[in-house]
Amino acid sequence: MAEADTPAPGLREKKKDATRSAIADALIGLLSEGRMDINHDLIAQKTGIARRTVYRYFPDRESLLQAATDRVRELAGPGVTLPRNEADLVGQLREIHTGFDHIAPIATLVRSTPQGRAMRLAANDQRVAAYTAAAADAVKDLPPDDRKLATAMLQVLHTTPWLEMHDHWRLSGEEIARSCAWAMRTLLRDLHRRGDKPLDQD
Repeated sequence: MAEADTPAPGLREKKKDATRSAIADALIGLLSEGRMDINHDLIAQKTGIARRTVYRYFPDRESLLQAATDRVRELAGPGVTLPRNEADLVGQLREIHTGFDHIAPIATLVRSTPQGRAMRLAANDQRVAAYTAAAADAVKDLPPDDRKLATAMLQVLHTTPWLEMHDHWRLSGEEIARSCAWAMRTLLRDLHRRGDKPLDQD
């Protein structure tokens, strides 16, 4: 191959990224139609991408659903990621909830349908590991069983309120983030002060 015909650096990776995104977008589209019979043949038919290529990128149904979850975060914005530390639990709230506003139909799908639940459960191990690490310092002195309870509540406050507060209270992402930040700060402050007292003790 002549040097002029050699793809520019990064071009191959961009093409791979575009293919991954097209597959994930097709999957999100199918889920929004209420489809639960997700498989590689259906994705190939929807996208026009060869079945073997779909398999090469995502070898099983779980990896397809994980790709859809990752794509939802990407569409919501660059700040919509799993938390890496305690600071992220508060610091990411504005980007998360305003990001959900920008993709409200998809965010609603993810939060309120069996299809969205399947997507979220496909990424559950990754999610639990991230929140466990992010909350580790705040919950470290609690009795072992209470560490899990407190970590689960921190995870709920980080992303889950958007749908209820958006639909029932007609709040914007900015308002939801502000409310959740107050609740998160209050909870973290309590965790750092309570030491080894169980959660059901004041």
